Amino acid sequence: MFDIVLYEPEIAPNTGNVMRLAANTGSRLHLVRPLGFTLNDRTLARAGLDYRSSVDLKLHDDWPGCRAHFAGRRMFAITTRGGTRHDQVRYAADDVLVFGPETRGLPDALLESLPAEQRLRLPMRGDSRSLNLSNAVAVTLYEAWRQLGFDGGA
Repeated sequence: MFDIVLYEPEIAPNTGNVMRLAANTGSRLHLVRPLGFTLNDRTLARAGLDYRSSVDLKLHDDWPGCRAHFAGRRMFAITTRGGTRHDQVRYAADDVLVFGPETRGLPDALLESLPAEQRLRLPMRGDSRSLNLSNAVAVTLYEAWRQLGFDGGA
């Protein structure tokens, strides 16, 4: 299944929602430090409900370590600055979906390290800034999973 990377997430309830999403889709979740909260934050637990124990969760100390962990794998950065719409990609089961922090998005250096066609955007109205992080993960992940026929889903 897919790997979801949250680069320096800042808001515990968003990460908790993504934990729940990962558990319900069979995806693995990776968090890149620094985090804007602690993993025992009660709002993280509330949003994630009792799914934390069923999530394959890995913490990475920094982006270079995370990137090395996925050496040889295709990574997609989801960004408002992406040139390719998220539904115009043919996803594969071992793809990695990378999302930035809620208040600032992914840094330029990270984005520029990926080919332009792997910088994806979600369609929005022209006067909008961004979607909520957990919503962006859900929209992207479900499109990728849909393309694989919801393999493993009930």
